[in-house]
Amino acid sequence: MRVGAVNYLNSKPLVEGLGALAPEVRLLFDLPSRLADSLAAGRLDVALIPSVEFFRTAGYTVVSDACVACRGPVLSVKLLFRVPPGEVRRVALDEGSRTSAALAQILLAEQFGVRPQLEGLPIGCGAEETDADAVLLIGDRAIAGKDSAVLSTQYEVRGAGASDLHEFKPRPFREVWDLGEVWSRWTGLPFVFAMWVARPDVDESRAAKILGTARDQGVQRLPAIAAAEADGLGIDCDLATRYLSENLHFTLERAERDGLRRFYELCVAHGLAPPGLETAIEREGVGIRPGGRC
Repeated sequence: MRVGAVNYLNSKPLVEGLGALAPEVRLLFDLPSRLADSLAAGRLDVALIPSVEFFRTAGYTVVSDACVACRGPVLSVKLLFRVPPGEVRRVALDEGSRTSAALAQILLAEQFGVRPQLEGLPIGCGAEETDADAVLLIGDRAIAGKDSAVLSTQYEVRGAGASDLHEFKPRPFREVWDLGEVWSRWTGLPFVFAMWVARPDVDESRAAKILGTARDQGVQRLPAIAAAEADGLGIDCDLATRYLSENLHFTLERAERDGLRRFYELCVAHGLAPPGLETAIEREGVGIRPGGRC
């Protein structure tokens, strides 16, 4: 079984001890957006993909109640503003994001009537390398907070030719949204960023057991996982521990399913997912298929 996971701190508890639990699993790590592409292309059997990609693809099944969700501030998904939210015209989106990109667009449209021009922000680039009105950052670099500092130093930007070299001073950030916090305050619901999704013909019961057990083991080891990962991420161990234990929720419960339904409705309303794919979300959080009835 080829299983794809995100190489972010937030997914480490979901794959804790997975190799020992299931030696037949081949675990591969990539960005959330690339995992979705690999699953669609048949290079993976099961993957931890952005929830919005589940809405967009018929034939997928959510095979575990293990997930990456939040019930308030998430800390690792931030929209940084250089102008007031209602004046945003250009947004740079983290290359790894799809669910967060959709969420940012929904919140700007619903709360401020803003539908900005979108551009990509490659993984290797920081927020200071774009002069967009707002910048979406996800994952570990959003936790570290290095890009949320006020940016005031001049630096060179090279255009298409050598003669295009020039300097500019990016505007400082004036406001930061934690998208988990903004969503939960607005809707009163949790937000599910990613779920374990399988292609057809995967042994769903086997996958559910493996992934659920791995999650349960990981949740019992959050301080140890934080200690092992914090230095490499350049963040304090206590911050990493609080992030895993307080900001994140790893089980798809009734409230999370309600949040998923609401997110799907908004994605359809804003043209970010096709209509007619109401998600049948069962009590146990497994066996969910696009196209079912709520």
